[in-house]
Amino acid sequence: MKEKIYCIPGLMCDERLWSRIEPLLNHIYEIVHIKIPLVSDFDEIVDSIHDIIEDETINLFGFSFGAYISSYFAVKYPHRVTKLFLNAGTPSKMTQEEIIKRNMMIEKMDSFGFRGISSKKIISLLEKSNHQDKELVQIIQDMYTDSGKEVYLSQMKTINNRIALEEQLINLNIPITFFYSTEDRLLNYKSLEKFTNNHTHITKISRVGTSHTIPLEMPKKLSYEILKWMEN
Repeated sequence: MKEKIYCIPGLMCDERLWSRIEPLLNHIYEIVHIKIPLVSDFDEIVDSIHDIIEDETINLFGFSFGAYISSYFAVKYPHRVTKLFLNAGTPSKMTQEEIIKRNMMIEKMDSFGFRGISSKKIISLLEKSNHQDKELVQIIQDMYTDSGKEVYLSQMKTINNRIALEEQLINLNIPITFFYSTEDRLLNYKSLEKFTNNHTHITKISRVGTSHTIPLEMPKKLSYEILKWMEN
């Protein structure tokens, strides 16, 4: 029986987020997709995830918004997590500036309706080397469109309720790996700075570049880091 890796996706993402990395791992590990529950309270989200997971302890991987949810889950249910991998996300709270910006985006959607995400916006968040990857852009655009207005509103409102979890992760007794791009515009680097070499159970691994959607953009590099994480 294959060892399992439980994966929580990011904002407006689903199992298609792992479509390029799963073929690189599924000969060794079983990838278990966790859908983010449609509630706007983090306790409800992680309680729901806790209830649906049958295994006593799990290897937990979270991407972006899913990295925060994974952190919250590990803090609330540390006895259920064997090891934690946080990709392109941090356990930080939202700044007031970020909250105002997201509230404006919600108000704009209320006024003009849900329009998904443009290919131009997607490309602005990709590595330059991936700007011509039409399949990649389409995957992201389809996930966003298929998730729809209800999911968008729920997740955007939930994100505004983030609290700082850095100290709680520092005090956990489980191995934690951060993997991120050095110039990711969506990442809170001040949060990452709180984890130092003194925290021996925490490993920070960076790659030079702007990529946020690393599972789709850099599947080989990410799969390599996941294999190291699992083997350790």
